[in-house]
Amino acid sequence: MPGLNELTARSRLKNTMRVVSTTGLLLLAGPCFAAVPSVSTLTLDQALQTAFAGNPELAAAQWEIGIAEGDRRQAALIPNPEVSWEAEDTRRDSRTTTVMISQPIELGGKRGARIDVASRAQDAAGIELERKRNALRADVIQAFCAAETAQQRLQLSRQSQALAEQGLRVAQGRIQAGKSSPVEGTRAQVQLSEVRLELSRAERDQANAYQQLAQVMGAPLPTLVSVQPALHGMPAVPPPTRLLERLNETAELRLAKLQIDQREASLGLEKAQRIPDLTVSIGSQYSELERERVNVVGLSMPIPLFNRNQGNVLSAARRADQARDLRNATELRLRTEIQTTLAQWQTANGEVSAFDQTILPAAQSAVDSATRGFEMGKFGFLDVLDAQRTLIGARTQYIQAVAEATDARVRIERIFGDLGAPGVNR
Repeated sequence: MPGLNELTARSRLKNTMRVVSTTGLLLLAGPCFAAVPSVSTLTLDQALQTAFAGNPELAAAQWEIGIAEGDRRQAALIPNPEVSWEAEDTRRDSRTTTVMISQPIELGGKRGARIDVASRAQDAAGIELERKRNALRADVIQAFCAAETAQQRLQLSRQSQALAEQGLRVAQGRIQAGKSSPVEGTRAQVQLSEVRLELSRAERDQANAYQQLAQVMGAPLPTLVSVQPALHGMPAVPPPTRLLERLNETAELRLAKLQIDQREASLGLEKAQRIPDLTVSIGSQYSELERERVNVVGLSMPIPLFNRNQGNVLSAARRADQARDLRNATELRLRTEIQTTLAQWQTANGEVSAFDQTILPAAQSAVDSATRGFEMGKFGFLDVLDAQRTLIGARTQYIQAVAEATDARVRIERIFGDLGAPGVNR
């Protein structure tokens, strides 16, 4: 018959092994866990709102709209007139003075070409801001999910430590009752030491993840804070054909296409620069010697004999060709990234489903069976340890699969923006 200490230890171990399902994870529960103090929770929507309002990089990027507007206004201005004054002969009685107003007149459509270039840059600033917002949204989601993963791993490490401590007490009770070898106590002590090291790493990783989230949000996090896990399950993978059909609507590809238009507009401006400008001058000349005032009219224009802007035209033409190749390279890169990322997302979702439906329930059943067998003396403590490690390892792999699925989704949303927005998946 087992002793009183042994029965008490077995009862405690059985209570420790109980599990409950919370947010898709199997969480160990039992009377040995202390109550978690109430802390403020941060939702993903709150993190996104804070980031859009306070991220300094996004705030700096928003000024590009005003900068481009200023460049657009400047490009539409015509050249200023010039006023000149000349004096022939420094002697007062024989001096001749001339006052002139000269107005440069741009020929060849230079002003319209400048406006076209500035307008393209203004459109590019808007698309670039959209791209940065998509990138910031993806960064926030990635940092938020990394903090959530670190939080779950820390919770898992604490529960693993509670299991190891309880297992050590059970092993010591059996050793004192003469039912087990001291070797089992050594094994239990080694496992507890390993779990404590893992708990220390998990605490450090959670602190780092929270710091990264605060950096992306552009605002410090409270001392006591936890991220709130998503209430819904894993999102379904969008059909690849539908996403590829919408590839031309992505901000990155629209920006690449607009850069071609910018380069072509710059080429048009350089071609317009080949035509020299005309300067019209009107003025008045007064001669002290003859006491007579005459009107003066002048025209001037550079002779494009040597410099016809041919070098700048060639450079602008090659930049336009380069922009076309870069646009094609961008499309190829995006197509490849979308296809590989969707495959990763599909695989990770399959792993999550397998863990939910088969692996985690089987691992929990193994823990329950090993615990009952240990209580009845059919199994050794090593069998209980193996079952615990299998369950903990399965839950760790489950968290990793969720993180991989989230990473894939973030990479897709970095390209397309919010996948939940109307029309993205249709």
